[in-house]
Amino acid sequence: MTLDADDIRELMVPAEEPAERLDRVLAQSFADLSRNRLQGLIRDGRVNVDGSVVTDTKRKVGGGTYIVIRIPPAVAPEPMREDIPLNVVYEDNDLIVIDKPAGLVVHPGAGHDTGTLVNALINHCGDSLSGIGGVKRPGIVHRLDKDTSGLMVVAKNDRAHHSLAEQFADHGKTGPLERAYLALVWGSPGRKPGTVDAPLARSIHNREKIEVVRPAYRRYYKDDEEEVKGRGRHALTHFSVEEIFGDQDGEPLVALLRCVLETGRTHQIRVHMAHIGHPLLGDSVYGSGFRTKATKLTSEQCEALRKLNRQALHAAVLGFEHPTTGETLRFESGPPPDLASLLQALRN
Repeated sequence: MTLDADDIRELMVPAEEPAERLDRVLAQSFADLSRNRLQGLIRDGRVNVDGSVVTDTKRKVGGGTYIVIRIPPAVAPEPMREDIPLNVVYEDNDLIVIDKPAGLVVHPGAGHDTGTLVNALINHCGDSLSGIGGVKRPGIVHRLDKDTSGLMVVAKNDRAHHSLAEQFADHGKTGPLERAYLALVWGSPGRKPGTVDAPLARSIHNREKIEVVRPAYRRYYKDDEEEVKGRGRHALTHFSVEEIFGDQDGEPLVALLRCVLETGRTHQIRVHMAHIGHPLLGDSVYGSGFRTKATKLTSEQCEALRKLNRQALHAAVLGFEHPTTGETLRFESGPPPDLASLLQALRN
């Protein structure tokens, strides 16, 4: 099969032109491409300025600048079925519960057009998935990060999707919805159960990250002309300490937590744990400042953490009311091999 080639666009900025923002210069020169589209191409590293890749949309370019844009070929509007193995925990005519492995993206998106859970589900379930989530996210009621393993439920029809979505929106306040995660964190928050109540919003400095925001904090994204007002989104995480692993001096080095979500925000556990000073092991986004802690691990523990190569987070419990029968279903998943190996090394 021959892959479609990139659409190459070239631009030599006229010598007399004053310095201007890169995204604005491109928008003025290529009327068939929206500014948002051009900003996305810049951030994806597909714009070359005078021989170097530029990812800053605000970069000033002036007269005599040579710019090259590489526009990737269009992808199919609907995900294709792919024969990707699934660990099916439960399945009936209304829903399917799977134990997602780490490394599997839930649905197609930027940089992940194929090889996702949705592609696997389409192959496994055929046309029976709910269409409420749109063609890119059929049946998807909730998500797990790419590098988070564990239990997920997917709706097979619209009725089931509506019921499950209402339960997830209610966060178990009035129904049997239950979500619990196992997390390995640096240090220990003590032996008593605790709660992190801190609103979350997307970072103004890095749109790929989530951050805790202050009350009445206002933020502006000038590039996208988007404004988010107020306290961000309410986020509440309850945790209890299951085990504490000490270093060679007997000081708490790592703790195994059981985290229960009362809300379901993006990166919620990862951000909340980092916020209270106990980021997840292996979390390169929110725990990079704790890398020196690894020097206190034994060689066996270091090797197990290296092999994990992801945040130490696993969706271990999932419970909900069946949308048709009304029966309460509850599923448990033990730590996958990579996380189990790290736990064993810590216990040794």
